[in-house]
Amino acid sequence: MNLFKFLLIVLIFLINLLFAQPSYADKPKITKDPDYIEVTKALSTLQKTKDSQGQIENYTPEEVQKKIDELEFQKYTLEAGLNWGQCQNETRKTLAIYGPKPDSDDYSYENALYFLADGQTTKKNWDCDGVYLPNDVKATTIGLDRQSQELRGPLAIRIADGTKLIVKSSPDNSTVEFNVPPTQVLKPGGTSWFVPNVSQAAIDSRVVNAPAVKIASASLLAVRRNPEPSVDEFHVSPESKPQLQSQPKSQLQPQSQGLPRRGFYNRY
Repeated sequence: MNLFKFLLIVLIFLINLLFAQPSYADKPKITKDPDYIEVTKALSTLQKTKDSQGQIENYTPEEVQKKIDELEFQKYTLEAGLNWGQCQNETRKTLAIYGPKPDSDDYSYENALYFLADGQTTKKNWDCDGVYLPNDVKATTIGLDRQSQELRGPLAIRIADGTKLIVKSSPDNSTVEFNVPPTQVLKPGGTSWFVPNVSQAAIDSRVVNAPAVKIASASLLAVRRNPEPSVDEFHVSPESKPQLQSQPKSQLQPQSQGLPRRGFYNRY
């Protein structure tokens, strides 16, 4: 009986080792992730440019260093296991974004298009893969080939997991700006993403359906932090009025009968 228990314990221990071993092998899979590959490639390219004291057109060495810092942070978030991205719309128009594909065997694309309203950001844990750039919209960014390039739609802008992409319109509203460089730029055809050839007007006509929350505007936050004084703040209630200290009769000014007393109480 004791021998049977001993053999049973040994068997259970061996089974645990058999199933526990693959967990140690899962960790290096991050190196095969497409986002991780693109981020490390871009980081390596920019780092080599910096080390060789080379220059990127229209960008100062300080701006290149900032891009390197951003990519290093993206690389860290991927290694930390954050497997979803977030998109925020500050374009004053509807923004087409890419998210999880529908649960259908007939759907052939890697992800699906959703529509995000202006002033909104996608919810946490909902994976935003990137944004769509319509055929009449353009943007300027640093490409993975170290060159400053103007992007003109139709294009799909891919971001890495763990990234919060903020899309803003420029002051003249002719271009859009990204707070982080895209991980990859995808053109229509030859990709597993659906990249239509439509205008911004077509995007604006769509019903917004991206799971999102409203973002507070900077002006609203400023008002809340430094509120304007209300009318009630200028009104002094009788209870809050300061009491006049009594003075000796010899120091009081003589007053004529029927004339109001001069002072705080009778200023109205």
